[in-house]
Amino acid sequence: MPRFDLPLAELEAYRPTVSEPRDFDDFWAATLAGSREAGGEVTVSAASDLFSAVHVHDVTFPGFGGEPVKAWLILPTHREGPLPAVVEFIGYGGGRGLPSERLSWAAAGYASFIMDTRGQGSVWGSGGETPDPHGSGPAVPGFLTRGIDSPETYYYRRVFTDAVRAIDAVRGLPEIDERRVAVCGGSQGGGIALAAAGLSDGLVAVMPDVPFLCHFERAVGLTGSDPYQEVVRYLSVHRGAEDQVFETLSYFDGVAFARRATAPALFSVGLLDPVCPPSTVYAAFNAYAGSDKAITVYPFNEHEGGLGHQWQAQAAFLARLLRSDARDEVSA
Repeated sequence: MPRFDLPLAELEAYRPTVSEPRDFDDFWAATLAGSREAGGEVTVSAASDLFSAVHVHDVTFPGFGGEPVKAWLILPTHREGPLPAVVEFIGYGGGRGLPSERLSWAAAGYASFIMDTRGQGSVWGSGGETPDPHGSGPAVPGFLTRGIDSPETYYYRRVFTDAVRAIDAVRGLPEIDERRVAVCGGSQGGGIALAAAGLSDGLVAVMPDVPFLCHFERAVGLTGSDPYQEVVRYLSVHRGAEDQVFETLSYFDGVAFARRATAPALFSVGLLDPVCPPSTVYAAFNAYAGSDKAITVYPFNEHEGGLGHQWQAQAAFLARLLRSDARDEVSA
C-alpha cells in the first residue's frame, strides 16, 4: 500500500475541526443513566478446566438497557489480593472467541476481561455469543450504518454503553482493584476503548491500537476500504441523507471522546493503514485531553500495526504506570 495520507510532520500537527453536537454530554449522560437504572446482575461461573496457570470464568453483565452481554474473565492462578485489570474490546466483526486466544494479560499478572461485541462474532475468529436484540431501519450489510438515521437508534450507542457497563462490572468484582482498571483494543476495539475512556472516570490507562471510529467525515471521504465504505454505499443509495448521517455519527466520533479522556494513553498508528487512515488516528490522539500520552508509529505497516510488538509496548507502559502509582501510595 503506498502512502496516501499526510506526511508524518503534518500528522503530528493535525488538529482538524471535528463537529460535535451541543447536547453530546447530555445525550451520553442520559444514555448511561438509563442503562444503569435498568439494573441487571453480574454472573460469574467457572468456564474451563484446561488451564493450570490461569482460571477462566464465563461472565454475563448488564449492558445497554440492562441487556445481557457476555465476557471472559481470566485470572492468574497464583495471586495475592485484588489485581489490576485490563478490559479488552474486540475488532470489527469478531467476538470474544475462545479464552485460549486471550491469555497474554493474565500471563503478565493482570485480571483480563474480554468483552463480547453484541451482534458480532461471525466474520473472523472463534465466534461471539451476545445478540443485539434491536432492529434497524435500512442499512448496508455490516454494522456501521445500523440505525444510522438517529443517534438514539444507532448501533454504537449500544456498544459504547456496553463498554462503560463492562468497566462498572469489573470494578465490582472482588478479585479486582477498582482503582487500577485499564482499557485496550485494536481497530474497532480501539475506538470502543476511546469511547469508554471519554465516558468513564478513574481509569489507570487507555491503549487504543490503530483505532477505528475516529474523524468520520475525513475517513469516509478518504479511504476506499471497509468498514468506512459501508457509509459511502449507504449514501450512494440514500441520496440527500448526508447531513443526518454525519449528525448521527458526530455523537460517536472518537475525537469527541478523546477530548474528554484524561487517563494516561498509549496509541498506535500504521502510516500505510488504508482501513483507519493515519490522519483519523492523529485527529483523536492530538485532541486527547490527558497530558500523559504517546503514540507508537509503524511507518511501513498497514492496519495490522505493531501486533505483538505493540502488546509489548502496552505491557511496558501499563507496568510503568502501576509502579508510579504504587510509589505515590507509599509516599502518601
